[in-house]
Amino acid sequence: MDRRLQKRIMMFYLAGVINAFLGLYVVFEGRNFLPPETLRWLALFFFAFAAVDFWFPRVLKKKWLEAQAKLNAQSPSPAEKGTGSS
Repeated sequence: MDRRLQKRIMMFYLAGVINAFLGLYVVFEGRNFLPPETLRWLALFFFAFAAVDFWFPRVLKKKWLEAQAKLNAQSPSPAEKGTGSS
């Protein structure tokens, strides 16, 4: 896999962990200083972004694999090139 794509995927996972941690922090510690409605929306916001951060790398990897398969299907294999039978 391309090094840049691997780095991008790892950054999405890192962001997902951070968003999940912030969502948990808001749920457990936000009760002390946030109204309930704000607490729910803020926690939902962080958990939604965490879900996207964990889902999007799968989409990126799937698209990359499809592009590689398409590229491999278009280019002839070394056996098909051959040395010429004439």
